[in-house]
Amino acid sequence: MAKRKQEDPPAGSPAWMATFSDLMNLLLCFFVLLFAMSTIDQEKFEELVASLSASFGIMEGGSASVIEGALISTGVADLNQLDDYYEDLGLNNDGNSDEISKDNGDSAGETVLEQIQKEGLEASEKMAEQIESEATKQNVAGSIDIDFTSQYVQITLNGALLFDPAKASIRDDAVLLVDKVGDILNNYRGNMVEITGYTDSVPLIDDPKYDDNWDLSSARAKTVLMYLVNKKGMDISRMKASGRGENDPIASNDTAEGRAQNRRVEIKIFNEISSY
Repeated sequence: MAKRKQEDPPAGSPAWMATFSDLMNLLLCFFVLLFAMSTIDQEKFEELVASLSASFGIMEGGSASVIEGALISTGVADLNQLDDYYEDLGLNNDGNSDEISKDNGDSAGETVLEQIQKEGLEASEKMAEQIESEATKQNVAGSIDIDFTSQYVQITLNGALLFDPAKASIRDDAVLLVDKVGDILNNYRGNMVEITGYTDSVPLIDDPKYDDNWDLSSARAKTVLMYLVNKKGMDISRMKASGRGENDPIASNDTAEGRAQNRRVEIKIFNEISSY
């Protein structure tokens, strides 16, 4: 009787290997994604990868690697001082960054912020000196106050000189002052400019045009802004106007002199380093 011919094994790899390969690809993509989202020290990471690669025998020629003079051998067992090695990498035994690394990161962040603030102060100081020099030439240095921070230079105009009580129209005798301030601002057309109006704490009494001091201060800031746009050609897309009413006083509202100081318009010119 003839013998039954044995069936040939199916061609190619076993079916389970396709599923296993897909799983490995997914895991690889997952860890690549985690790596892309992380922030690590590049040099230390290269040392760690070289060590792991050597441990699993991936590297050619006996699995030993030298990175910047550090010999990394074939396995964790060859590292006699494992704790010291992890310390050099800035990691603890669990593979997590230790407190020293965190402190170093915080210090680096603070250093960067301090540097940015220093550069901002220098830029604002230089701009303030230029504005003060121009104000002297325009004969308005005695009518405005100039101050600066790391973000901006601030020009303060006395609101009592600019506006009549409970009014938002620029007084005729103050138009020249605003006009000359506009000439100064034209030197900084590329900078962001913010105009803020303030009042004293005396409430408006039955004013049909303005609801309250906040409304009045906003109207005054807008009046100055529109004058600079319409008369001095300022770019309105780089300007902003707002009102603060009697908030943020710079003097006491208990005296007439203090209330006069609180009625003001502030013009902030932001420097090129500011985050505005």
